[in-house]
Amino acid sequence: MAHIGYARVSTREQCDDSQVDELTAFGCDKIFTDHGVTGKLAARPELDKALAYLREGDALVITRLSRAMRSLKNLLELAEQLRERGVGLIVLKQQIDTTTSTGRLVFHILGAIDEFQRELIVEGTLEGLAAARARGRLGGRKPKLPPAKAKRARELYDAKVMTVAEIAATMGVSRQTIYRTLETS
Repeated sequence: MAHIGYARVSTREQCDDSQVDELTAFGCDKIFTDHGVTGKLAARPELDKALAYLREGDALVITRLSRAMRSLKNLLELAEQLRERGVGLIVLKQQIDTTTSTGRLVFHILGAIDEFQRELIVEGTLEGLAAARARGRLGGRKPKLPPAKAKRARELYDAKVMTVAEIAATMGVSRQTIYRTLETS
């Protein structure tokens, strides 16, 4: 029986060290890690490789449910797929081991709670964005060029008195910022 670990971090800047350390300390024989994968529709190539690597009698080991799930439905499908193949699922933080009936029960309860928590976060984010829009604020990063400077950049570009590089240098921004500004104005 092999323990195959899977770790996932949402952005390329995040570090997977803590997950890998926990999986290594548990005794995983091999560890697959996805970097920069987030969202419920995102592909997880290393998870796919880990699943293909697993054999009957093995166990997929993750640090927490959220590392392998896109949604509760996806998590339940994954657990069922593993069960049909004779593969266990071990979740270290939540102390779940689906090779036992109690572990399967806890797995389903915590999976539902994780999805509920995720939905609350999404709901709160959408409410916050709607409230901001109602007050005339838009989400996202503030433009690097305020409207007056963007208008001036457009005038300089249209007059053909300066190159885009010269306009960018004058405005103190990159050429790409000028190009983006010209596209939207």
